[in-house]
Amino acid sequence: MSGRVLVVEDEPAVAELIVVNMSHAGFAVSVADGAESAWQLLVANKPDVVLLDWMLPDLSGFQFIRHMRADCRVRDVPVIMVTARHDEVDKISALEAGADDYITKPFSPRELVARTKAVLRRRHPQIVDDAIELGGLRLVPVMRKALARGQSINLGPTEFRLLHFLMTHSERVHSRSQLLDHVWGDANYVEERTVDVHIRRLRSVLENHALENLLQTVRGVGYRFSTRMES
Repeated sequence: MSGRVLVVEDEPAVAELIVVNMSHAGFAVSVADGAESAWQLLVANKPDVVLLDWMLPDLSGFQFIRHMRADCRVRDVPVIMVTARHDEVDKISALEAGADDYITKPFSPRELVARTKAVLRRRHPQIVDDAIELGGLRLVPVMRKALARGQSINLGPTEFRLLHFLMTHSERVHSRSQLLDHVWGDANYVEERTVDVHIRRLRSVLENHALENLLQTVRGVGYRFSTRMES
């Protein structure tokens, strides 16, 4: 598993427990002990998921989620509440405010890791290390291994990331700018035509296995990975 986790927790012992277990699971973890410092980290780094305590010294976790969901920069970041509040009404309030999951203290570290992975599978499947297989192609992210009809194929790091993103979002059309955002990230100097170059490289590799039609061009829009015949 890969991914960036922001832990917002003002109890040092609890924060350390979460950090140790999330780090062992392969996550890159940052920690904030209050809402103000958490917001700075959130906006600057945009983590893949936030583990948020309800009772913070400067703002409640409930209010923090509301601020997140109102800000276009971070509204899509998933949040898991990790709190000592057990009442059903609190859980419902948090979920209605925009929390993706809710786990109560004391918690099982293994359960917390598992539920974090589950949220990421739903919201950001491209960062999960599970193998994916579609249309005769199989990718094993944790090994950086790609197979076409059972035969190993050589892909560069960028081609691998691009193919993985398209496969984990199959049947959806993505513009060049969207692909740049998701695959190249903050490398703002990369031009949109770079996407076309890497798509051509991918098709060239897949052509050797008669799978090039999986990468489809939607004229005037962008690209998609599809196991359906182009219309």
